[in-house]
Amino acid sequence: MEIHLPHIVMDCADPERLAAFWSDLVGVPIKTRWRQYVILEPTEDGAPALAFQRVGEAKTGKNRAHVDLTVADLGAATRHALTLGALVIDESTEDGVTARVMADPEGNECCLVRLTS
Repeated sequence: MEIHLPHIVMDCADPERLAAFWSDLVGVPIKTRWRQYVILEPTEDGAPALAFQRVGEAKTGKNRAHVDLTVADLGAATRHALTLGALVIDESTEDGVTARVMADPEGNECCLVRLTS
């Protein structure tokens, strides 16, 4: 049995706006638009691509899954995300790993992760 993971899909109200945010954040272009979806190029070969699906209902509560982005410079990555419209929600450091929890313009959580050891 073969199973593949081509996309990680985020529900959202405005897939164009959210895809533009994530495209700028992770530095990859929009690959395609299809019906209610806007799909980015993968960030590296073999990785799943982020896709954004228009849905009618608003986000409520904390995401059950989120995206982690590893960064070399947490401060620079945070400033970049903030200029694109993200918000800082929280931060924790444990076992040599710092994770800064951010929210995209529609409130979807992600973590900027810096390995400190």
